[in-house]
Amino acid sequence: MQIAIDGQRLWSSLMAMAEIGATPNGGSNRLALTQEDAAGRHLLIEWCEEIGCQVRVDGVGNLFIRRPGKRNDLKPVATGSHLDTQPKGGRFDGVLGVLAGLEVLRTLHDHNVVTERPLELIVWTNEEGSRFAPAMVASGTYAGVFAVEETLARQDANGVTFGQALEETGFKGNLPIGEPQLASFFELHIEQGPVLEEEELAIGIVTGVQGMRWFDLTIQGSAAHAGTTPMSYRHDALAAAARLIDRLYTHAAYDTSGDTKVTFGCLEIDTPSRNVIPAKVSLTVDLRHVVEAQLDTLEERLHSELADITNTFGVAVDLERTWASPVVEFDKQCVAALEKAAKCQDIPYRRMMSGAGHDAVYVSRVAPTAMLFIPCRDGISHNEAEYSTPEHCALGAQTLCDALIANANSLEVNA
Repeated sequence: MQIAIDGQRLWSSLMAMAEIGATPNGGSNRLALTQEDAAGRHLLIEWCEEIGCQVRVDGVGNLFIRRPGKRNDLKPVATGSHLDTQPKGGRFDGVLGVLAGLEVLRTLHDHNVVTERPLELIVWTNEEGSRFAPAMVASGTYAGVFAVEETLARQDANGVTFGQALEETGFKGNLPIGEPQLASFFELHIEQGPVLEEEELAIGIVTGVQGMRWFDLTIQGSAAHAGTTPMSYRHDALAAAARLIDRLYTHAAYDTSGDTKVTFGCLEIDTPSRNVIPAKVSLTVDLRHVVEAQLDTLEERLHSELADITNTFGVAVDLERTWASPVVEFDKQCVAALEKAAKCQDIPYRRMMSGAGHDAVYVSRVAPTAMLFIPCRDGISHNEAEYSTPEHCALGAQTLCDALIANANSLEVNA
């Protein structure tokens, strides 16, 4: 017998959470470990305790909310995401994955269904990285990627450390980092891109996450008078940057698969002036690909283009790789469980790679993991205009529910 989630209750929960840190244009502002983030967490905890769930918190503020099973000696099957947002974020990014997990727990409670394995609803701290860089730092700490001391020492723009913010909000817990170990983890999320909407599909079964590499680049030329310096004598740092951007962007655009992505998100001219040739330019470079070897090739292309602008413009370059996340392949059995759930509901879906990083990336290092996406209007996310329909939210939650129940009733995986 299939158990149906309550789509209207899920939507009401989403809208109630959106009232915490609501922004003027319909979005949300709950930066990690602020009072708004804490208020959202307290509301979730209240909802979970109403249905008899147990709440634990680890040393970096990750929430672990357990619904006991028949065999509590077994590893739990988990779901979840994050409640923190961008400064002017939307009502669905991260939050949907948490509240859909809540809806699964509520539905099982309504029907008095107890799964063999316990279920764990997880809220990862500071997924967005808007307040404490980098993103996904708490799930990364859980997975052993970051040292606990390093995470607690990270500072926001005002010099407040992660550890201080935990103390101020009351979310520094005593559950050991890395506990509990999970039998499997499923994360529901909005796509944050246009593919599902363009293809008129309701679900994306996410098979992995593309690789990402971030760089800080400084190009050093020479300042000179704009009117008196002939073009052939210039060492123009901005012109060199423009050549680099154009060459790499063109290279990516020629990849008809769409798998090569190049972004220059920040660009700053040191002491800019209308009639002075720019001497120093700082910019960021973001390279992404779904195949690790192709990402290597893309990075090699970056270095080749840097050598070219050095020779052509007579500038010096300083490139620092600040972050690298390898291509992630999710667990085949977890992917198959989500695909089976979508098929059983006759929900139109496709397999796809994620273009953005998620907590599931780090969790996949220590537990079998997969994700599912639902469409978001115009592919917009990290924006107050972010929107997914109640129908799509419900379909995503139902697919999640069916996969969680199937996995939680299996005694064969990772006992």
